[in-house]
Amino acid sequence: MTVESNIDATGNFKLAAANRDMWLETPLIWSPHLSERLNSNVYLKLENLQPSQSYKYRGISHFVRLAVQTRGPSVHLFVASGGNAGLAVATAAKALGALCTVYLPVGASERVKQFFRTEEADVHVQGNGYAEALSAARVASESHSNGVLVPAYEHPTLWEGHASMITEAARQLPHETKPDAIFCSVGGGGLAGGVMTGCKRVDWDDVPLITMETSGSNCFYQSLSLNKGPFPGSPLSPADNTEVVHDAENDVNVARLSKITSIATSLGASIPAPAVVKMALTRKGGVKSVHADDGLAMQSCLRFAEDHKMIVELACSATLIPAYTPDLFNQLVPARADGRPRTVIFIVCGGFVVSLESLTKYQQIVDAHTHESTAWDVWCNGEQWKFLDA
Repeated sequence: MTVESNIDATGNFKLAAANRDMWLETPLIWSPHLSERLNSNVYLKLENLQPSQSYKYRGISHFVRLAVQTRGPSVHLFVASGGNAGLAVATAAKALGALCTVYLPVGASERVKQFFRTEEADVHVQGNGYAEALSAARVASESHSNGVLVPAYEHPTLWEGHASMITEAARQLPHETKPDAIFCSVGGGGLAGGVMTGCKRVDWDDVPLITMETSGSNCFYQSLSLNKGPFPGSPLSPADNTEVVHDAENDVNVARLSKITSIATSLGASIPAPAVVKMALTRKGGVKSVHADDGLAMQSCLRFAEDHKMIVELACSATLIPAYTPDLFNQLVPARADGRPRTVIFIVCGGFVVSLESLTKYQQIVDAHTHESTAWDVWCNGEQWKFLDA
């Protein structure tokens, strides 16, 4: 689906019956900067170009559209989110003429509130943190005669929508190439669930998936370590400040973090979707789970802005850490035995909670670290690695 088929002369979304899906087909671009740096063919799937500026619009607009279809135009959508999930719900609801109420935790900035109001969402500030905001949104949705609570990341309908980016990428890659790896960020697991679902659709289930988190928000990494699978000697003992929760439906253990310490707040799920953890543990191509210092994500954010003239959230730039750390990239994606260049895809997942002011702060933090030390800590499937600043 082209951008033109979705947008009318005034910039508003058409609601023609032919436009079954609301998301935009995003470009898959070859990056000359990163391809040269990594001696590989590096492609970027630009999900930051979706209407709400993040990949979340795919799955959430799919969920919202189905809710409107099944519940009628009087449906009232509720969501708890101070970030990209909430904005995706508000944007999709506005396009379909549905009512939307967003619950934000205390401390949400006026700038964030204004983003939601621009999309005509009703904004409520309630709860000290996401869990309390979610509880309030759930109560409100259940008390409404036609209310629907929209999940942020834990629902198969979301993964089905997100999977479309892989269907597109398989068609957009030249000469029907199968990539040597796909990189994506992971918080609660919504994007990873979509990527794995999409890979099954296009016969890429054997393609290695590399999931990236920051070290203060690594509930997915911790969850994989609690199960038999990719980590040597697993299951491992839980990390400090981590509660082990057994999900009987999927027969997996998941980690609930008692505190999120990463600055990459949009990765800040305290517990991942158990079904996505199960997918990762049983996937043919496997999953390499990586978490790294916030500083590396900041550095990648700055370098990506310089190279590609795009500003993305830290959650997105966490994905790009291997792109700007060649030694890490080579460790994660070994050279091909046949000597041909590797082909990889980085999902540029986007995000609207970013500013020029934040980039200035990131630069200060990166400069301070570089002054004190030239090494960065990275963990992959239970192993700790150190990499010098590239």
